[in-house]
Amino acid sequence: MSAANSTWEEECGNGERFERVALIMTVTLERGEAWVCVFSCAGWVGVGLGQRSSVFHCLEGNFLRKPRIPGKGTLKIIHLTTRLPKAGETILGHKFFVGFGGKGANQCVQSARLGAKTSLICKVGNDSFGNDYVDNLKKNGISTAFVGQTADAATGTASIIVNSEGQNVIVIVPGANLLLNFEDLKRASDVICKAKVVVCQLEINPAVSLEALKMARASGVKTLFNPAPALADLDPQFYTYSDIFCCNETEAEILTGIPVGNLEDAEKVGHMLLERGCKLVIVTLGAEGCMMMSGDEPIPKHVPAGKVRAVDTTGAGDSFVGALAFYLAYYPKLSVEEMIRKSNCVASVSVQAPGTQSSYPYRKDLPQDLF
Repeated sequence: MSAANSTWEEECGNGERFERVALIMTVTLERGEAWVCVFSCAGWVGVGLGQRSSVFHCLEGNFLRKPRIPGKGTLKIIHLTTRLPKAGETILGHKFFVGFGGKGANQCVQSARLGAKTSLICKVGNDSFGNDYVDNLKKNGISTAFVGQTADAATGTASIIVNSEGQNVIVIVPGANLLLNFEDLKRASDVICKAKVVVCQLEINPAVSLEALKMARASGVKTLFNPAPALADLDPQFYTYSDIFCCNETEAEILTGIPVGNLEDAEKVGHMLLERGCKLVIVTLGAEGCMMMSGDEPIPKHVPAGKVRAVDTTGAGDSFVGALAFYLAYYPKLSVEEMIRKSNCVASVSVQAPGTQSSYPYRKDLPQDLF
């Protein structure tokens, strides 16, 4: 992670909890309602040290009532210093922050702000960090009915030291995140199997994420997979069980060995991932938007992002995925290209303000032609 001091102050000093979370998001349509479920795994709280915990995240929108999301939660503790300490050295810092966050949680928040109601199925420690994490979820309007606390492990943490150049050192202790297991999936099986869309990530045991994708596929549920953090030896079944495979440039390179520096490189990645069994591939390209390619339409399509003056790009990818899940759930008749265009617009707004979740736009603040 790399961040300037001002970024950390805005991001963590405003009371926002910051985390990283792997997730499965499910969106369900039943009796005119749309359900969104996210399966995620890690959250961070910001200051030099952070916590992680296994959690399920679920998003509900105007049409849904009981979305569930599996995921993880982490407490992140961040120390700001002028330089990084050497081995055995003690130095003075000048700022300290604690916050919550996580990819899954971030994506849930963005979906919720677009109109989805959210709930979370997760596992945190039976400790003060876990209690704080649960409180933070409630403050963000996320149901904690399925947030479990365990005495077998502490809430996950991430200890972070950041110098004045934005360089950092990080120590992660997954803790309760790694205790999210197949039994947790079984307890959430009814929600997963009734969902419209399931979104998964890799910040928990990959086997658990893969099983969730399989459960969804067996019930005819659309699957959206975000391979973060990417694994070079990713189980090949992830490709075949993913209806939509969405990765950024870095993840694409780890998965395929192809450095992505332009659209042509992204197209090569797309072809390779389709050959591995993906049905539709999206490669996010930051300010350049996205490249999409599918087995039905192997000709690559570039979906550009609007040109904006970026203030802080932290969490923009999570904003995009959260928005995409929302559109998949509530506007299933839109073309995927149009969903991506709208999601690009949402993410473009997020980079124009500092922070992660604090920068995510609400539906009321967005152009109504996005809905």
